[in-house]
Amino acid sequence: MPRTVVTRSEQETFGLARQLARGLKPGAFVLLRGDLGAGKTVFVRGLAAGLGIDPDSVTSPTFVLIQQYNGPTPLIHADLYRLEGGAAVDDLGLEELGSGGVVAVEWAERLPRAPADSVSVTIEDEGDDRRKITIAEP
Repeated sequence: MPRTVVTRSEQETFGLARQLARGLKPGAFVLLRGDLGAGKTVFVRGLAAGLGIDPDSVTSPTFVLIQQYNGPTPLIHADLYRLEGGAAVDDLGLEELGSGGVVAVEWAERLPRAPADSVSVTIEDEGDDRRKITIAEP
């Protein structure tokens, strides 16, 4: 059953993601949805912190599409904003990349199909620094 949390600052959004990451195992996919500026990259920084990775090293991979951050559990961060979906996304080989780490996918609605047992995160901007975050875990 999905759970919804309203965060009131970037720090709270970051903390929610850090907490989620502590329960993730290699091979897990976190599929992020939300408008531009909703806080998807802040959420990924929180995931990094929860996986033992320096969150300051995480940037939006919009132009390079995929970045990998090494740590006790690697984080593979993909941003599909510039892709149309379908074959272009399949060509990235995200499922193979994620076998040894956690994969966070921004603009996950562009995936032709969601990997099995993915965690779905939807972030909605509620104004000011408030975000409504809905997390659906398998």
